[in-house]
Amino acid sequence: MLDDSLFDDPARLADTDTRGLLRSAALAGAQVRATAEAVAEVGLDELADSRPRAVVLLARPGVSPAVCRLLAALAGPMCPVPVVVTDTAPTWIGALDVVFAHTDDVGDPVLAESVSVAARRGAAVVLAVPSEGPVAAAVAGRAKVIPPKIPVPSALSFAHAFTTGLSVFGALGLLRPDFDTLADELDREAARAHPSNELLMNPAKSLALRLADRAPLLWGLDPVSTAVAEHGAFAFGCHAGVPCDVSDYAQAIARHALHRAAQHVGSAADLFADPEDNPGAAMRVFLVSARFDAESEAGERAAVRDLPGADLVTPGESVRDDAVLRSALLAARFDLAAVYLGLAAGTLNGPGWQALAMH
Repeated sequence: MLDDSLFDDPARLADTDTRGLLRSAALAGAQVRATAEAVAEVGLDELADSRPRAVVLLARPGVSPAVCRLLAALAGPMCPVPVVVTDTAPTWIGALDVVFAHTDDVGDPVLAESVSVAARRGAAVVLAVPSEGPVAAAVAGRAKVIPPKIPVPSALSFAHAFTTGLSVFGALGLLRPDFDTLADELDREAARAHPSNELLMNPAKSLALRLADRAPLLWGLDPVSTAVAEHGAFAFGCHAGVPCDVSDYAQAIARHALHRAAQHVGSAADLFADPEDNPGAAMRVFLVSARFDAESEAGERAAVRDLPGADLVTPGESVRDDAVLRSALLAARFDLAAVYLGLAAGTLNGPGWQALAMH
């Protein structure tokens, strides 16, 4: 049902993309700039005045869980402040804590209650949500609200949520994000993924085609990469209707039968296998690697030796070794690839829609 000829026809792509999703997915760099400006206007300077007891990241449905886990992974195990990822405010939340939350649902009653409790108890609360709606109203005047300035569908709001969270960590001195460089790098990724660029020169189109008609296993090679893989699974499920297995590589190895089957993916035996006789032959392993330091590079080499037939998804050599830059670029690539695949497969009302409906 995949109409991959669409990838080679920019005019048809434009006609098919009636909601302008490719353009929205290409605005990650603009979202970073606009969010950084909004943060500067609101001001988070008071977060630097003292060291919090804990940073609590409230992960609600949508892009938020992957963003929260990525922020926690970037802070790392040596972070001097405990970073807690949870879906509701802990019972111990109080005046010594900092809370960050993003939601795709401005009426989320669970989040509204959580941030209201946190604010009442004196916690510093930062929200990446529109300034209107029940969630923002629950903490009116008692929280820093960073609304989105670039209108994109909620499923493509990763850059807004991520930039706001990075701003919190930056204000606390836990990370040192460079938003100008981040925005520029995301712009370059969007340019590489432009519809006019041919398949071999377009990393998003190439990734979409490699994912098509397979059961993708997105295995992250370190905590940062695994969080990005989680966002990739969200994007492909949201836009292309593709269910993805997500795991960190150590956990993937522990699932012995699946890892053993994955070792044969891409081999000569797999090439000539009939998927109807062997459903495992329809798998495709994607090793997701932000590869930003020597340790992650060593882990990447080991995984590639284990699974020589796997696809390696990396930002590329042109991006400098910075975990924030490289993870954000991969997240943007997953968004763009998911939209391309959704348009070609028909899940976004593209040319494959009629064939999909017939089945």
